[in-house]
Amino acid sequence: MRLLDRYLLRELMIPLGYCLGGFLLFWVAFDLFNELAQFQDQKLRGGDVLQYYVARAPEFLVLVLPIALLLGLLYTLSNHARHQEITAMRAAGVSLWRLCLPYLAVGLAASCFSFALNELWVPKTSEHAEYIFNRRLQKPNRPGKDSVPNAGLANLREQRTWLAGQYNSRTSEMLNPQVIWTLPNGAQLWLYASRAARINGVWTFFDARQYMAAGESNAMLAPSVQTNVLAMPQFAETPEEIQSEIEISKGMSLRGRNKADIPIARILDYLRLHPQPADSIKSWLYTKLHGRLAMPWTCLVVVLIAAPFGAATGRRNVFVGVASSLVICFVFFVLQQFGIALGTGGYLPSWLAAWFPNISFSLAGLLMMARVR
Repeated sequence: MRLLDRYLLRELMIPLGYCLGGFLLFWVAFDLFNELAQFQDQKLRGGDVLQYYVARAPEFLVLVLPIALLLGLLYTLSNHARHQEITAMRAAGVSLWRLCLPYLAVGLAASCFSFALNELWVPKTSEHAEYIFNRRLQKPNRPGKDSVPNAGLANLREQRTWLAGQYNSRTSEMLNPQVIWTLPNGAQLWLYASRAARINGVWTFFDARQYMAAGESNAMLAPSVQTNVLAMPQFAETPEEIQSEIEISKGMSLRGRNKADIPIARILDYLRLHPQPADSIKSWLYTKLHGRLAMPWTCLVVVLIAAPFGAATGRRNVFVGVASSLVICFVFFVLQQFGIALGTGGYLPSWLAAWFPNISFSLAGLLMMARVR
């Protein structure tokens, strides 16, 4: 059976590679045509444009990998069925499930690869692409790509609020930080500094001024500490948690509202700091989390759909598989976007909104697999 598995994999990998390459070229050409005027406005050169698309390639690969896998599978299976190869395999005692085993392995590997790519590399490469897009217009005194102006963090768990005039996501340094801490007895500690940095796991404030306010309303701030260097080991907030707050704030913008584009680690960091998120963000946040978990498994779902659909095509032309894949992708994409929109709006439970396309297509594929003779 190993010989058969190698043959099936070899016949799949060739069209899969062509599909990925073709989609990549088509995407670059289409996006370049739409963004050419903006590239000119940003004063980008040819090398900048090339670096921009190289940086955005992982993001595109995550989106197109399930489509390319579906198209390659339908083309391959249609070609096998057209030449009666599937009939011969099944006549030799190879069940359809056993025949699809290497394809399921490819789908599982593609899902794992997509998940790792989406969580580990895409956030960094997307930020780098944005930096490349804007770097020609940056002035010498303008903050670099790692600097975030007016950053903040609300730690509801510890009753601390952080504000910074500028935050460096690479070095975790803050300029003009302010921390307001509500103590268990109701009193408030107000901390101002010119700079803050995390040194050996401890937040250290420079040129620090600390004030105390009693628990009564409208209480006056009373100076308590003024020093050049002030270490605060009580502040347990990590740079990762601060970065999660920044990314959640960006994701709440209208442009990114319906995309599952925030890493799972950032969402979990935010939920640790906000155990009871506000109703206005709760549905959006959990739909993002479930959407991020559901997205990579699309690669495995398309195998369950393509296997029975392609194996039952008989002697029809292989381009039937191409047309079928386009229809399937369109229906799946519509269901996915519709579900995310309903989930972020609070009209559906978050898990159902994110997982419904995967669940429905998986059940359809299993039903079709059982009906194949």
